[in-house]
Amino acid sequence: MAQYLLSVYQPVGPAPAPEFLEPIMRDVEALNGEMKEAGAWVFAAGLHPAEAATVVRQRGTDVLITDGPFAEAKEHLGGFTIIEAEDLDAALGWAEKLARAATLPIEVRPIQH
Repeated sequence: MAQYLLSVYQPVGPAPAPEFLEPIMRDVEALNGEMKEAGAWVFAAGLHPAEAATVVRQRGTDVLITDGPFAEAKEHLGGFTIIEAEDLDAALGWAEKLARAATLPIEVRPIQH
C-alpha cells in the first residue's frame, strides 16, 4: 500500500469561535476513527499557528533563518494526516471525507519511500 499526505490548509487569522470549531473537531475525530478501523490511518497532527514557524534556507554559502511561514499567503498548513491507501483514488476518497469534516481544503500528495 502507498502512503499519502493529506495536508489541511486553513485561512490566515484567528481561530474560529468554539461553537463553530467544536462540531468540526468532533467530525474530524470521527473520521480519524473511521480511518483507523479501515486500516488507513497512520498518523495525524495539528500544527501551531503559522506565526510559530521558522524557515531555514541556504543562500549561497550562508544559511538564512526567518520567522513565520515559508511564503506570504492567505492560507497556511494547519495540520496533516498520513494514510495508507491502495491508490490515489482511494486516497482522494479519504481526502474528500476530510475536506467535508474539516470544512477546509485538503492537498493530497504521495509519500516517497
